[in-house]
Amino acid sequence: MNAKPLEFLQKDILIVDDTQDNLRYLATILTDEGYKVRKALNGQMALKACRVVVPDLILLDIMMPDMSGYQVCEILKTNDATCEVPVIFLSALDDAFDKVKAFNVGGVDYISKPFQLEEVLARIQTQLIRRAAELKIQQLNAELESRVQERTLQLECSNQDLLQEIKERKQLQEQLLHLALHDSLTNLPNRSLFMERLDQAIALRKANPDYQFAVLFLDCDRFKVVNDSLGHLVGDELLIAIGQRLQSTLTENDTLARLGGDEFAVLLEELPTLDRSPAIADCILDSLKEPFQLSRYEVFINASIGITLGSFYNEKPEYLLRDADTAMYRAKSLGKGQYYLFNPVMHEEALNRLQLENDLRRAVERKEFKVYYQPIISLTTGRIYGFESLVRWQHPVRGFIPPVEFIPVAEETGLIANIDLWVLGESVRQIQDWQHQNLIDESVTCSVNLSARHFLQSSFIHRLRKLLEVTQINPQILKLEITESAIANKNQATLDILHQIRDCQVELSIDDFGTGYSSLSYLEEFPVNVLKIDRSFIKRIDGSEHNGGLVPGIIGIAHTMGMIAIAEGVETPIQLEKLRRLGCDFAQGYLFAKPLNPDAVAELLARSPQW
Repeated sequence: MNAKPLEFLQKDILIVDDTQDNLRYLATILTDEGYKVRKALNGQMALKACRVVVPDLILLDIMMPDMSGYQVCEILKTNDATCEVPVIFLSALDDAFDKVKAFNVGGVDYISKPFQLEEVLARIQTQLIRRAAELKIQQLNAELESRVQERTLQLECSNQDLLQEIKERKQLQEQLLHLALHDSLTNLPNRSLFMERLDQAIALRKANPDYQFAVLFLDCDRFKVVNDSLGHLVGDELLIAIGQRLQSTLTENDTLARLGGDEFAVLLEELPTLDRSPAIADCILDSLKEPFQLSRYEVFINASIGITLGSFYNEKPEYLLRDADTAMYRAKSLGKGQYYLFNPVMHEEALNRLQLENDLRRAVERKEFKVYYQPIISLTTGRIYGFESLVRWQHPVRGFIPPVEFIPVAEETGLIANIDLWVLGESVRQIQDWQHQNLIDESVTCSVNLSARHFLQSSFIHRLRKLLEVTQINPQILKLEITESAIANKNQATLDILHQIRDCQVELSIDDFGTGYSSLSYLEEFPVNVLKIDRSFIKRIDGSEHNGGLVPGIIGIAHTMGMIAIAEGVETPIQLEKLRRLGCDFAQGYLFAKPLNPDAVAELLARSPQW
């Protein structure tokens, strides 16, 4: 960062965040920069700190218990002593609703987590400069008024000085306005100015139905890789270059704004036809294909673009920006480096997904999840060898929600880790219950799916050991199923966790083998006990001798490496007979039983079936 003016040294900055690590990190970097730093863990402490000494600037976390950052800001803005203190919001949230609300309640800026040092310092200094400019204007106004009163009789001789002061005042006002409406890094319009112009476009559309405009929301793909590998200074240089290149593809009637981070927005005005906006998006994407020649590096980067048309709405500019953002994420999900045109149905889908996520967060505590069990059959004895535990969600309003609908949301939000642990605990208790009823002996196994999220949580091994200690179950009957993609990167942390699982005498299975990474090298490195052959391969088995597909090879790989092979999705007697001839060890599927609730499993076990 550039050296700060002396008047900014020892400026009092209040940091409000309920996360100690964030407080320590921000306090350290700001103290090192010469600021006087105070800290508050919640909204009440923050308000009390402001009553003791009014800070020069506040960094305020949005998501806090008891009192949110929005509420704290609203209270500060109603107090004469603190209403003018600049508030910069802090949050990991990346939804247009939250960002708009942050500005509506009085915030002057918004910093996303995880923090980028250069951005944090730049935004703080910008707001201190802005505040200093405001105070300077107030001072000049006061001085000007005083001088006018004192020098009424000397107006002629003082006229030149007065004109100069007025000029300085106008310059300061212009500087303040520019700072308030432009991004400090790229000098492009910021969110506030963009929303103002978007509001004007909506007004024009109301007055003239033939007036056409569109909004493009652009997010750079894999920009974080540049920051992490080359540093934030190079990332800033790249953002400036991206802004310049985007500007070169637009006309003087269009507005290009930087919304924050690596997000840009474009307002296309006076379009001859609405189908012109996809063509402009294509032009933007083509322009980004050329490398960026920075001062020290050549960098390639592409982007995903969401488009929404002005004809969809006529009231709220934030709705247009929100929907363009939604379309951008759809473009990313389809493979990045492309654009996607918003459809109003997508908003309904987004609302439904948000509701699903909210319901999912409450589902565990409300005990809405159930564990079903699908038998795994020994192809040697024909009897039940074990069970795979499968989570089911019985929503109180929507009824049964298929796993294919809620598991991806759980994975994306990180809730899958808690769900997996709950399923593991329920499965262990159920196995013990069946043992106590003498329905199964201690050799019957239980397989539980394990998300890749657990490889990012050091607490998983501790919780697994605690479960084994509390229940005293034989750990060798447990099998944790992981997908190939979860361990494909073969990093040391993943390898360590897998070995710690095996140290607990819990076995490991590769689920859906053959559909993911499928490299034999990781089978040699990782302590895997079981390969589960994906149902897509089993479907191809018929009665002919030459239609085994990859199944014989997978069984051979498992046996060669000292593992057992389990076939998934067995549905016909022909498939069963073919698997037996191929030497497959175990199988599961609808031929034997669908996933069953515990009572149905007890009835099945009581019959002691054999296939």
